[in-house]
Amino acid sequence: MQIVILSGNPKQDGLCQTIIQAAHQGASCEGTLVSEIRLCDGNLIRCQVCDEGWGTCRDENVCIYGNDGFSQIQDHLRKADALILATPVYWGECSETLKCFLDRLRRCEFGTQGALSKKQALLIASAGGSGNGIVSCLNQLEQFCRHTDIQIFDRFGINRWNADYQLKAVYAAARSISEGRKTGDTVPPVPDENNRQ
Repeated sequence: MQIVILSGNPKQDGLCQTIIQAAHQGASCEGTLVSEIRLCDGNLIRCQVCDEGWGTCRDENVCIYGNDGFSQIQDHLRKADALILATPVYWGECSETLKCFLDRLRRCEFGTQGALSKKQALLIASAGGSGNGIVSCLNQLEQFCRHTDIQIFDRFGINRWNADYQLKAVYAAARSISEGRKTGDTVPPVPDENNRQ
């Protein structure tokens, strides 16, 4: 199995990167290849809205400006079995780098005909500072998944007040994907130790 972490995090440390590392560790079980693509380390351009809004992205599922690194990343995502989308929250949205990349990718992978269709994804939004904007950022990521027919495995909103237990949850979710659990699988309830008779 291949799992790709698509990171919009510009920093190499801090809360968002700590969550990404937890996801990476959780996904790294025997037989799973996990890689992290750090979009902020490249020089990707924004969508150029070619041909009155629909260029080769619509007709051929490729971006004509893909030689900026976009096509290589797109190919890597197409080969993955599952995705983890992780971003810090800025102004209630995902990072500008991730937002620009997803705008381009959505045009190339729109709907059920795209190569990302039916892939599973874990969505992670990490808000520093005030801790606000998580819900709107996750909504933005969810919109992208709807446009590309990606199946959302789970969503996580992390801030400095819940990071202690959310780290464990992100690790467990990534581990579940790498072990083969599918979106929508029903799992038996965990017995409550406090209410046992």
